[in-house]
Amino acid sequence: MTAGQTAANPPASPASSFWILTLGCIGVVYGDIGTSPLYAFREAVKHVSGGSGIERHEVYGLLSIILWTLIISVTLKYVLFLLRVDNRGEGGSLSLMALARRAAGNWSGMVFFLGILGASLFYGEAAITPAISVLSAVEGLELVAPQFDSWVLPLTLAILLVLFHVQKIGTGKVSAFFGPITVLWFLTLGGLGFSWVIRDPAILASFNPYYAVSFLLHHGHMALIVMGAAFLVVTGTEALYVDLGHFGRKPIQTAWLGFVFPCLALNYLGQGVLVLQNPAAIENTFYLMAPEWMLVPLILLATMATIIASQAVITGAFSMAQQAIQFGLLPRMEIRHTSAGHEGQIYMPKVNRMLLVVVLLLCVIFKSSGSLAAAYGFAVNGTMIVTTVLAFIVVWRVWRKSAAFAAMITFPFLIVESIFLWSNFLKIFDGGFVPLLLASLIALLMTTWVRGTRYLYRQAHRRTVALTDLLEALDRDPPLQIEGSAIFLTSDPQVAPVALMQNLKHNKVLHAHNIILTVVTTHTPKIADEQRFIVERLSSSMTRMIIIFGYMETPNVPRALNIARRAHGLDINMQEASYFLGRRSIISSWAHTGANDLAAAWLKGATPGRKKFSMFWQVTPQRGLPEWQDHIYIALARSAVTATDFFRIPRGQVVEMGTQMAV
Repeated sequence: MTAGQTAANPPASPASSFWILTLGCIGVVYGDIGTSPLYAFREAVKHVSGGSGIERHEVYGLLSIILWTLIISVTLKYVLFLLRVDNRGEGGSLSLMALARRAAGNWSGMVFFLGILGASLFYGEAAITPAISVLSAVEGLELVAPQFDSWVLPLTLAILLVLFHVQKIGTGKVSAFFGPITVLWFLTLGGLGFSWVIRDPAILASFNPYYAVSFLLHHGHMALIVMGAAFLVVTGTEALYVDLGHFGRKPIQTAWLGFVFPCLALNYLGQGVLVLQNPAAIENTFYLMAPEWMLVPLILLATMATIIASQAVITGAFSMAQQAIQFGLLPRMEIRHTSAGHEGQIYMPKVNRMLLVVVLLLCVIFKSSGSLAAAYGFAVNGTMIVTTVLAFIVVWRVWRKSAAFAAMITFPFLIVESIFLWSNFLKIFDGGFVPLLLASLIALLMTTWVRGTRYLYRQAHRRTVALTDLLEALDRDPPLQIEGSAIFLTSDPQVAPVALMQNLKHNKVLHAHNIILTVVTTHTPKIADEQRFIVERLSSSMTRMIIIFGYMETPNVPRALNIARRAHGLDINMQEASYFLGRRSIISSWAHTGANDLAAAWLKGATPGRKKFSMFWQVTPQRGLPEWQDHIYIALARSAVTATDFFRIPRGQVVEMGTQMAV
């Protein structure tokens, strides 16, 4: 995803810029969906045949389901509709959440929950994509020589280890190759499919939706199972939306309508012809389309294509994590910029490590792409439903259309996606629980972080002193004033920062120039420098400042202060200024004895059911978070990077004033 920004470097003419962007988005946006032919048709047709052959009308029905899934879910929903529902040029479930929350009113809480759900499901998909994509590509070695079967898993693990290891280098140097390689991949998909379609042109009748409807009506329960497998053809569609800000609507639409969709459709049709002419090819419909001489080059090309698809998902995980941090859904994590010229190219070591561990575990547990296919689809389906619901709210409340009009546009998509969700539910016990479990864990972490942070904010606010009251006290009894500048960071610009109060209490001095600084993240992706600052002079020595960053930006406080100093004439020496930060040490508010007594009472049933739930989940003023959630929050808080690193403050200019708080 972030790799696309290299392709987005504007050249001399608008026309050439457009085509470079189009080429770039083929490599990045469509990398994931472009690898679906490796396994999607194979898994679906296996359910239809049941090992006893397959009829022509069944192949037509299956292909019709696949083609119309691509037409409805990708072409109509994402390419033609959702790409127009942008947050100032940015897309994705969190961007849509930010846009919807502005006008949600009483629906704000639900919109916020949907944003958490969408982001969590995205990570469920992000963990499975590299595993199933690389496995499916390497499995082609079994056709070259059966003895390679034992090498598939080790080679897959080795490729994934290298892929995740090189993330720290950055995608800028290799992104120029993404587009051309993926273009070659799609041309190969289309060429292979065309070579089989011309052998049986009647297969084009699969575009008739009659065959899809007939298949669903006459195959009962099996039709739902087949739909769950066929849904694999739309994996990666969220990339269409997430990468909107990197490439723009027109290049993404042009690439899909003019190139990607025709190539995918030809390949699926070709696999259908192959199965009709050679039912034994069901075991690996994609690779058996190719002549024998082409098999090894095709495996190498497929492996490169799956690496590119995995790269797009991994960098997407970095971008999603960055947005989640800016929205306060996750603790601060280290963000490294891998390009001097493109701010969006980032690397997050902690996200990279956690994702690698999960991906490797999935490969070891499931061992083959066929087994992993049962786990795939649920997270994608859930994310699509979340975006549809959020899009309804945006059309209704932000675009100010009637609820009936918004429903008319979005509910057809919701109905189709709900049917697919039901079919994916049938795979829960075959592995579909995996993305659901991963998404639930991510959602739990996000919810815990949000609840704990809000509780601590309320608790800290009760003990604060209003900044106006402090200024009056300083006027009545001014402390010793020393030369220099001090910058006090605080989350609430209306109250005196903890670090300032601690400095006055223990050091009994005040600097000649003081800035009370609050960093705010807005629901807008990016903020222009002239709109970034709110500056208010409170006294001759005290200035209150709010710096606003968009949720797609990385906060760089020293750079922003330099701009503000020049724009607002602040008398501050940035090279010598001291940054005073309040560092909180978080402890659990649950005393061991009290917590054990309450737990024992809960287990014995000494409290009614409603109170049991209250003890298990609700936040209370006396105890804060429930004990089990206490430990999760404290672990998250300890894993967070310091404000010094996150805001890019020079370490040599930081003074930390510690406090202890119970959550």
